[in-house]
Amino acid sequence: MTQQPVTRDPHDLPDVSDVRVGVLGGTGEQGRGLALRLAIAGHAVTIGSRDAERAAGIAAEVGHGVRGVDNAECARDADVVIVAVPWSGHADLLRALSADLAGKIVVDCVNPLGFDKAGAYALPVDEGSAAQQAAAILSDSRVVAAFHHVSAVLLLDESVATLDTDVLVLGDDRDATDMVQALAGRIPGMRGIYGGRLRNAGQVEAMTANLIAINRRYKAHAGLRVTDVES
Repeated sequence: MTQQPVTRDPHDLPDVSDVRVGVLGGTGEQGRGLALRLAIAGHAVTIGSRDAERAAGIAAEVGHGVRGVDNAECARDADVVIVAVPWSGHADLLRALSADLAGKIVVDCVNPLGFDKAGAYALPVDEGSAAQQAAAILSDSRVVAAFHHVSAVLLLDESVATLDTDVLVLGDDRDATDMVQALAGRIPGMRGIYGGRLRNAGQVEAMTANLIAINRRYKAHAGLRVTDVES
């Protein structure tokens, strides 16, 4: 008899409460905000920078036990590493840290965007997306795309107790995407929703330009909610 594959419950996510998180680009607003929220959720969080002293200073401002170190130490010490650096330095940083990131789950939340008088627009990426570029460089890492559409303003505002948003999580490794979904769910109000394979990350990254336009028009901090998916 042919054995039928076991169907996994998409809501059955792993316990990630002990996961150590590193944030490359943790001195920027998006990285700093994610570091803050995950530290509040109880994670050991380290932010990285080319300048370890600058990272330590920013970490002290964030508080909640967040540490600041240089990028290489940040990558080595974490189980899950979030990449939140400017697009212009994305490839060079990952090439420099490829050995330190080997065996890690790497969460890319970089949005390749340009800006002109008409607003934000998506930039073309040879590999298809920033996340696919990361996967091409980090052949020994498990790359996941996530956290593209979360407002840095809301992340950094500790008076906002609950973030009313979903995080689209994309990747080719089911265990890795499950872990990142669970990590997103550690932040109150936030859900991690599987959004497809890594090849579909380009349109998710580009959608950030649409959200920027929405936020400018309505003076808001809009995110995304996926309907008809139970928590």
